[in-house]
Amino acid sequence: MQYLKIEKEFPKFDSCVITLGKFDGIHLGHKKLVDKVIQKKRDGVPAVLFSLGAAEKMIFTREEREHTLEEKGIDVLIECPLSKQIRSMSPVEFIKQILIDRFHVKCVVVGEDFRFGYERKGNPRLLEQYGKKYGYETIVIPKEMYGKRKISSTFIREELEKGRMESVSRLLGHNYYADGVVEHGNGIGHKKLLPTINLIPSTSKLMPPNGVYMTITHFKHVSYPGITNVGYKPTIGEKFVGIETYLFGCDEDLYEQPCRVEFFHFSRPEKKFESLDALKKQLAKDEEDGKAFFEKKKN
Repeated sequence: MQYLKIEKEFPKFDSCVITLGKFDGIHLGHKKLVDKVIQKKRDGVPAVLFSLGAAEKMIFTREEREHTLEEKGIDVLIECPLSKQIRSMSPVEFIKQILIDRFHVKCVVVGEDFRFGYERKGNPRLLEQYGKKYGYETIVIPKEMYGKRKISSTFIREELEKGRMESVSRLLGHNYYADGVVEHGNGIGHKKLLPTINLIPSTSKLMPPNGVYMTITHFKHVSYPGITNVGYKPTIGEKFVGIETYLFGCDEDLYEQPCRVEFFHFSRPEKKFESLDALKKQLAKDEEDGKAFFEKKKN
């Protein structure tokens, strides 16, 4: 899959099918947009996902989004920051100068609440109106609901910041995760506590609250359930947010191996213990709770 970030010039396509939105995290609503644009793809015509604007902290990093979208069949991911040029462009200018003159769109897929252009005055009805003029198809997808509330990145962020991982998973349509490469830690875990692996998440990644979680960590050919601490490890005194995981039943050397940590359940907040012995006692309980959690999930 090709990744493009708009700096000045917009790319040029002979033709394409495109879905537009923010796409902070690829949730159930986004998947409907992606599935539809893949359905409309024809031989030689790329399926483009146009991500308009980005928060400082993202539910999924650029690399995580790329991996997910490539698996689904998206050919090009375009990230377009909300520059002065974009914010001041009228909706009709956006359609004419970008969708038509640069992208030569054949089909546009958007959610029913999609807004674009100056003061967010552009909407799906305007896309449909100009589609008749310029000869492209507009498909408007209804919002996906969770109970009485629309699924959105804002909703997911609220649940994630409260550590409600089961709810986050339902909204996303898959478990929240963090990708990374196993780093060398300070060695205290292996020597005095539990043997763990360490990841350092991207500074652009929106993490759940600091604390202990039930997780499954996936490597290329094997997966391990375990318990994961997110945070600064205050008893030891780290100066950065890390992801430290004890893998049940693992005795492999996994340093420098890429992996994905999937979060299932928030167990307890991170806290500072009075001694390493007190921390070790708590970790034994965390391990017991984690094994019971995954045993229950099997039944």
